[in-house]
Amino acid sequence: MIGVRAVQKVSSTRAFARIAPHVIPAMDRTVHRLTRGKVLLSAQMLPGVILTSTGARSGQARRSPLACMPEEGGWVLVGSNFGRAGHPAWTHNLIACPDAEISWKGQEIPVTARLLEGEERAEVWKTALAFWPPYATYQKRVEREIRLFRVVRR
Repeated sequence: MIGVRAVQKVSSTRAFARIAPHVIPAMDRTVHRLTRGKVLLSAQMLPGVILTSTGARSGQARRSPLACMPEEGGWVLVGSNFGRAGHPAWTHNLIACPDAEISWKGQEIPVTARLLEGEERAEVWKTALAFWPPYATYQKRVEREIRLFRVVRR
């Protein structure tokens, strides 16, 4: 099995940022559906959820496989977008409609998300960097501030 450091190194590359957004979410959604929510491939390296949010413009349900940082009472979602320039669509959706649902270890859980700002964001960002160091590379690569959301059960 490939070590964590090797995966972190690969995930910090620009090539990974170009390819991964097209491959990893599609694989995650397929495996998640086939296993009835019990398996998320990317969660073999990092904890993961499937976020179902409401499209900011369309009002349609949007499913996004995401890495997460579990914490007491909920989760932190990091809008890194694999270190690409724009914010991921799911972050716009949560800002417009913070009530969502996550699939976590086979359970569908209604949640509310809150965008972190200021000192609270700075503290959580430190934790996120310790949790997954490639986030620092992603932030250096982009001009935008990577969005962090605290997600709690409704």
